[in-house]
Amino acid sequence: MTTDASDAWKRWHEQRVATVAAPYGPLALTGTYWLEDHPDGHLPGLPGNWTADGDAVLLRAGPADGITVDGRPLDGEARLTADPGPVSGARVARGERRLVVLVREGAWGVRDFDPAAGARRAFRGIAATPYDPRWSVPGRFTPYGTGRRSVRVPNADGRERGLGLGGELAFVLGGREHTLQVSVEEDGSLWAVFADATSGSTSYRFRFLRPAAPDADGRTTVDFNRALLPPCAFADHFVCPFPPPGNTLETRVEAGERELR
Repeated sequence: MTTDASDAWKRWHEQRVATVAAPYGPLALTGTYWLEDHPDGHLPGLPGNWTADGDAVLLRAGPADGITVDGRPLDGEARLTADPGPVSGARVARGERRLVVLVREGAWGVRDFDPAAGARRAFRGIAATPYDPRWSVPGRFTPYGTGRRSVRVPNADGRERGLGLGGELAFVLGGREHTLQVSVEEDGSLWAVFADATSGSTSYRFRFLRPAAPDADGRTTVDFNRALLPPCAFADHFVCPFPPPGNTLETRVEAGERELR
């Protein structure tokens, strides 16, 4: 069973590296621009004029700007909502670049993904600890009785935003009991932002963990072999949340992804 789990981890790691290095993976992000910081509508290095307009973004551009919307050259204006899907499917493009519209707590922004980004060319892989069964343990999820809870946490871009939390995940590592506050995704899976005693030394300053959806009794597996570097480890322009209070483990989690090579 250990061999099967190790082989599955190797396949997972290979797929993870391929996803990160893809043309529109996190290494391709070259900028995130908040419209409120640019009231004149001109974003650094981007053509066109971008302004917030209530529940959407209004983009004005002409033929010389080279912008397409839904695959057609834009000559005039387009009203844009947040892009819900993968970066490659973003409505706005300029050549191979994809300009992704996003909104966070009512603030509109635009992300610039460029397959020619220097970070993609410089990428040499992700340093990760080989699979060790000791880091995969049973866990039990307990939802908050009041439902979803929101806490304010600093983000990687220096701003503070709300982080929605759905309950606590309890598990035992090295004979010690631990808990993490976790979010619940739309498919029922869990998401934790955590740090540990290796953070900032032998691993990135914090990491993500994504346990599978718990069963009817709240049982799931907490597998730190699949601890993930957050997107902001690959590009400074992501707005990753820092761990919420209580999500810094005192133990050294010598497992999972640690840093870029």
